[in-house]
Amino acid sequence: MARPADPNAKLVAENRRARFDYAIEDDLEAGIVLTGSEVKSLRRGGASIADSYASVEDGELWLINGYIAPLPEARLFGHEERRRRKLLVSKRELARLWSATRREGMTLVPLRLYFNDKGIAKLRLGIARGKKLADKRQTEAKRDWDRQKARLLRERG
Repeated sequence: MARPADPNAKLVAENRRARFDYAIEDDLEAGIVLTGSEVKSLRRGGASIADSYASVEDGELWLINGYIAPLPEARLFGHEERRRRKLLVSKRELARLWSATRREGMTLVPLRLYFNDKGIAKLRLGIARGKKLADKRQTEAKRDWDRQKARLLRERG
């Protein structure tokens, strides 16, 4: 019997445009350092990672330009909406990310912001290479062909 979905596991924000603009070669899960009002705002679903990116600076990994909506109840002890947030990864993963971005010219793109089954906020990062216009056209043509193929199989099958 399938296990019921955990009420704590919840998708907060997804960067759907990332897979179109970038060729994702690898991904990893990172923790994120948040304040109390940010966590409450995330639980309400007020976040966007569409225009954000991650960067390795001074031996630490940072999420830059990620948006978390302000909480009206936390006026006095609220948070900055687009502040830099520290991401938590192991030293080995940090070294791998640093070499990928500095030596190989890759980009760290946030893919999903979610709460895991334990209720802890996590960020799925993609190690990506930017696509050229021709690559984007090829991706779109493949998607169209898959859609058309499924339609044909449905009609004949």
